[in-house]
Amino acid sequence: MLSPFGLIFVFKGRFFPAVNNIPNVFSVQPRSKSVLSSSHTNSSVRLPTQQRPTLSNFGHGNREGRNRFKSFSHSSEKEFAAKMSNGLQNCLDSASPFLRPRKVVKKILSKEQSEGDGATVRRSIGRPGFEQFDPFLLLDEFSVSPPAGFPDHPHRGFETVTYMLKGAIRHQDFAGNKGTINAGDLQWMTAGRGIVHCEMPATRGKQHGLQLWVNLSSKNKMIDPGYQELEAKDIPKVEKDGVKACVIAGETMGIKSPVYTRTPTMFLDFTLDPGSVLHQAIPEPWNAFVYILEGESNFGTPDGSAIDAHNTVQLGYGQGLSVWNNSKNFCRFILVGGQPLNEPIFRHGPFVMNTREEIVQASLDYQNGRNGFERASSWHSDPITLE
Repeated sequence: MLSPFGLIFVFKGRFFPAVNNIPNVFSVQPRSKSVLSSSHTNSSVRLPTQQRPTLSNFGHGNREGRNRFKSFSHSSEKEFAAKMSNGLQNCLDSASPFLRPRKVVKKILSKEQSEGDGATVRRSIGRPGFEQFDPFLLLDEFSVSPPAGFPDHPHRGFETVTYMLKGAIRHQDFAGNKGTINAGDLQWMTAGRGIVHCEMPATRGKQHGLQLWVNLSSKNKMIDPGYQELEAKDIPKVEKDGVKACVIAGETMGIKSPVYTRTPTMFLDFTLDPGSVLHQAIPEPWNAFVYILEGESNFGTPDGSAIDAHNTVQLGYGQGLSVWNNSKNFCRFILVGGQPLNEPIFRHGPFVMNTREEIVQASLDYQNGRNGFERASSWHSDPITLE
């Protein structure tokens, strides 16, 4: 999938970054480094005993409350005790178990825009005002119907994560790899030092999915390309108390994904039934966000306005996220988090590196067929036969 940053021109049906536009590359300097957690597993967290409210919170644990309680009749005592018990239970049901819960920093509505060759995307990360969220470079919710698609194009310096929601996408690359990503399937592609590929509809009608770009550290940007692919049946799933989860990367409710993430990452697909609550731990130094696919829920606090579909929710720092579905319908969203790399970012079209010189080199390597792009000039994807 192509990036909005940097001019792309087409020559003989191929997408090329325009080298003469490289002085205008988008760059980001890292913030000062913070201490990063070495662990990047995630799981649901239960409410710690020491944080549970006591009856003192309801006027029964102090002298004034006890005196009032003693002045009631026997029947009043029962009524009062019942109210206290109900109040305690309601508090337990709604409270976040985290000492430092993550709150909503901002929400961003993703509107449809054109991308690739006739495709439509809702872009959240990778747009003006939210250009990147270290280590994440782009998130698209894409819709594409044949003959539109994402024809032959290169990548270097990061990973693409394609998660299909409906339909199927046919994938080919210049190393001879071919395959179909069906609904519910995952492809985690490491572009590394360079790859040229295409992503085109495999069936008639609308194909619907998500694509996330995850940055690679400077030491991994020039590794050999590779794939991790999971069919829907092989993606770990778990269900508990009205919460369903597909574990793309990371961990939830004691279930781990087999996907290896060079940049420590969590990617969880949650569906909450009406009235259900989720408490999900997130390593505290990580950046994290939510993208809502369907329905609405309250994020970070049970009060306030619910946030609905196609919004990206940027989360502040903390130990975890709590979500309440107070609506009458189910809510589906992805929760994505990752360990910041805290490195400079220079991006130009489909290339993401650490310096301007590396971007210039990537463009020259691609156009001259070297340093990982040796097969680029002679390769063209095969025509797609629709199923």
